[in-house]
Amino acid sequence: MRYAALIYAEEAEPVVDVSPEEAMRPWFEFGEKNERYLRGGEALQPTATATCVRVRDGEVLTTDGPYAETKEALGGFYLVEADDLDQAIDVARQIPAAFWGTIELRPIMEIPDQP
Repeated sequence: MRYAALIYAEEAEPVVDVSPEEAMRPWFEFGEKNERYLRGGEALQPTATATCVRVRDGEVLTTDGPYAETKEALGGFYLVEADDLDQAIDVARQIPAAFWGTIELRPIMEIPDQP
């Protein structure tokens, strides 16, 4: 079964006393340790860079920034393939942001191929 592991955390200013390589080390270690479960993933730019798109009465409406203000913002995701929810939870608990943010696991809706 596939799951989206959505990573939510407070957006913070970058830590200046740590190199980017050192800051990313826990993420790389997580990826190496769990590569058999990971099918993809990406970090997202800050919410200030977001654009929301809506179509109402045939008109395209765009707004800058996130749809809703929240304390924690979506910062990235992993696509996890696991045997069951327990195994997906085991992978998610190892994501570095789980120690200061929240990991939301959402099952992927399996849609059959079009005939």
